[in-house]
Amino acid sequence: RYSLFYNHLKNIEESEGGLDKFTKSYKTFGVNQLEDGGIYCKEWAPGAEAVFLAGDFNGWNPFSHPYKKLEYGKWELFIPSEDGSSPVPHGSKLKVVIRAQNGALLYRISPWARYVVRDEDKVNYDWVHWNPPQSYIHKNPSPKRLKSLRIYESHVGIASPEGKVASYKNFTYNVLPRIKDLGYNCVQLMAIMEHAYYASFGYQVTSFFAASSRYGTPDDLKEMIDVAHSMGITVLLDVVHSHASKNSEDGLNQFDGTDSCFFHSGYRGNHQLWDSRLFDYANWEVLRFLLSNLRMWIEDYRFDGFRFDGVTSMLYHHHGIGTGFSGDYNEYFGLHVDEDALCYLMLANHMINSLHPECITIAEDVSGMPALCRPVAEGGGGFDYRLAMAIPDKWIQIIKELKDEDWNMGNIVHTLTNRRYEEKYIAYAESHDQALVGDKTLAFRLMDAEMYTNMSVLMPLTPVIDRGIQLHKMIRLITHALGGESYLNFMGNEFGHPEWLDFPRIGNNESYHYARRQFNLTEDDLLRYKFLNAFDRDMNKLEERFGWLASPQAYVSEKHESNKVIAFERAGLIFIFNFHPYQSYVDYRVGIETPGKYPFLYRSYKILLDSDAGEYGGHQRLDHNTEYFSEEYPHNYRPNSIMV
Repeated sequence: RYSLFYNHLKNIEESEGGLDKFTKSYKTFGVNQLEDGGIYCKEWAPGAEAVFLAGDFNGWNPFSHPYKKLEYGKWELFIPSEDGSSPVPHGSKLKVVIRAQNGALLYRISPWARYVVRDEDKVNYDWVHWNPPQSYIHKNPSPKRLKSLRIYESHVGIASPEGKVASYKNFTYNVLPRIKDLGYNCVQLMAIMEHAYYASFGYQVTSFFAASSRYGTPDDLKEMIDVAHSMGITVLLDVVHSHASKNSEDGLNQFDGTDSCFFHSGYRGNHQLWDSRLFDYANWEVLRFLLSNLRMWIEDYRFDGFRFDGVTSMLYHHHGIGTGFSGDYNEYFGLHVDEDALCYLMLANHMINSLHPECITIAEDVSGMPALCRPVAEGGGGFDYRLAMAIPDKWIQIIKELKDEDWNMGNIVHTLTNRRYEEKYIAYAESHDQALVGDKTLAFRLMDAEMYTNMSVLMPLTPVIDRGIQLHKMIRLITHALGGESYLNFMGNEFGHPEWLDFPRIGNNESYHYARRQFNLTEDDLLRYKFLNAFDRDMNKLEERFGWLASPQAYVSEKHESNKVIAFERAGLIFIFNFHPYQSYVDYRVGIETPGKYPFLYRSYKILLDSDAGEYGGHQRLDHNTEYFSEEYPHNYRPNSIMV
């Protein structure tokens, strides 16, 4: 794999003048404004017989501005300025006109288009030339690379209690302060790359270089990122390079009139489950397109890194369809692995690390591909983190299938600690996947219909709500502290957002009722959502103070099946969980590593975070003034212990 990567890199150096020049193509392809006022256009359309530019600027004459054919399927056009002003004004609508091999004229949006919009009375998007007289100027530097990532997974369009598509401006001034207050230091933005179908959650991308116009302008997004940086918040983009929408009128599909171009032709070029097109990662121009795309988002918008979606689909020719992964190495090495796709991911990470070493990359891979998060120089994939995707599945399985008294402590600990050596994992109890219609969030699984009637503090605390609130906090804390080297939460789930997430579509009469986040629920002092919100905030603030995510893996001293107790140490803290449905304990001995004595006194421990505290909706059964003194009394293979 490293040899394949190195050969690609060597070819780029020899034929393109280096990776830096190769990935700057976003500045020359598409339609670009020159300093002298002229316009330079460039496209790759290997299957085209002729290429033209048409739009408002030439009265939509499809033949007045022909491109000149270059080598390797490239085409270029220069439109000079007559008086120093641009011949294609800002806001002009444009189309690339392709004469296909069968003679048909195809009106296409450039794959490199920076801004596309859809009028309310139209189905398809229009390409609009974006060249404002004064672009947004970033005022704040990007935050330094974080040691502990606490990620708030977000979707701009649903980030409002109102039933509508919310805006970049709304996120900037209403949501970012909330994220900061909750103690998250990183926001991961979904559905930013333009997608014609809103209900696709942003995973059916049509214009890869365009920020979604349904939330506002490119400058609005730049301002949003700039304000996040002013708060010390790192901003990651959920990038979709695993597949593309099948749309041809306003997407990449059949751009030059052929079945291939950016994609494999025939069966290999189609994803059978997603009904989308699959990139040909062995194609030189596809590599240019995708690598330049990453660089544009970093350099133009100042994103601080990426979460790569659908990596499992990229890594294997079977795309993970109907395939289970047990960890056997035969599952990761063989002819079923798409080495071209893997090589692209290595190139992408190498480029990002070389040109922007402060940036972060995350892989969404369910298969557990070995070395995916090891350096490219070691033959690894080069990612910084991978998502611990088994953890949310485990919590769902436990809650769905087991009685409380049947919870297996050893199995929970195994799932939370089962990760590849020296590869960093992002732990999460649930993400957007569990919030979507057809699934249930943890809160809704735990409390279900009673969330509609019994979340008021004026109502008696029912056993269902009591159990749900307590387990919601405990599941999040143990996942946060034991599950990885970073933590992720999907917006709204921190306070147990009720119901599910469903975008407007024909199946729900185009309703926005479930395509929103009811942040107002935490602001109502009479509702119990405030307890979960406060616990999530204080949990993050405690991690910020002690940095357990950046510390070595925890030492688990106890996973007691009959007592339902889990105890472990990490970052100088002791974490103790009692999952027993009805049994509490007095004078419970817990083993610890840290020596108990200083020269003249014993070291004591105090409670820093207590899920049973009143401010978190607990029963206040513990006295926070109590000091717990350690003893030189070995317990559970630890040299010291405390009684709690």
